[in-house]
Amino acid sequence: MKVSVIIPIYNEEKVISECLESLSKQTYKDLEIILVDDGSSDKTLNILSNFQFSIPIRSESIFPPKARLAKGGNFQFFKQNHKGPGEARNLGAKHAIGKILVFVDSDMTFDSEFVNMLVEPIIGGRAKGTFSKEEYVKNNQNQWSVCWGINEGWEKGRRHPKNYPDHQKVFRAILKSEFERVGGFMPIGYTDDWTLSEKLGYEAIAAKGARFYHENPGTLSEVYKQAKWIGKRKYKLGKIGTLIAAVRSSFPVSLLFGITKSILNISPAFFVFKVTYDLGIFVGALSVLIGGKSAK
Repeated sequence: MKVSVIIPIYNEEKVISECLESLSKQTYKDLEIILVDDGSSDKTLNILSNFQFSIPIRSESIFPPKARLAKGGNFQFFKQNHKGPGEARNLGAKHAIGKILVFVDSDMTFDSEFVNMLVEPIIGGRAKGTFSKEEYVKNNQNQWSVCWGINEGWEKGRRHPKNYPDHQKVFRAILKSEFERVGGFMPIGYTDDWTLSEKLGYEAIAAKGARFYHENPGTLSEVYKQAKWIGKRKYKLGKIGTLIAAVRSSFPVSLLFGITKSILNISPAFFVFKVTYDLGIFVGALSVLIGGKSAK
């Protein structure tokens, strides 16, 4: 089956080249790559315009005609105003020609067998959608990245807790027919990648051997920005849930948990991380309470 890899991008100048280089080395050959720029304002588009692609470019785009070509595969590029990753993924899926859709982020890199192992249960008829538990932290030597993992309760060096189940809501790969059947993602912000499972009524199953690497925020500025976006998410209890999130991330509570976890993990840096992270959550949640809109 042809596979379409869809990547939403938004201000990814630091990571997009490495992601694309990694995808170009996949052993699965019947592959197309679809990039959807979600209104980037940094140098992302300049970097892409000079990137030497090793697969044919199929759509009109910013890319020069001298882009290096090779046999097999193809590439598509689309742009939209900033609407969030859910909308970007939906746009990419709309134009995908693959029977299987693979959703990845631009700060990921992949083992050469990643796509092959990820889609194998689908091709074999054992699943309609998959994910991988073999998700490792790419910047695992960075202290703020380590703190992010501690805060999430993940196994050291990975982006899942120990004994993670063999199913989850976030799909990395899914049959396009199933995706289209429910109309794709609901663009609700941070948790929009959970909405596909909720609409389908089932979860993705784990694909063995699909190893990949994902960056955690590596600076306090990135920690704050990511947390602020998370804080703007839609909560199950609506504004009551947002209010609870604001209270839980308020400075007195943050101070208590920051000191406690810093001691338990023997990590003075975690205190600084926790205060910064919770400030982002608090500001994000407060902006929703005041303005009434979740993040894109």
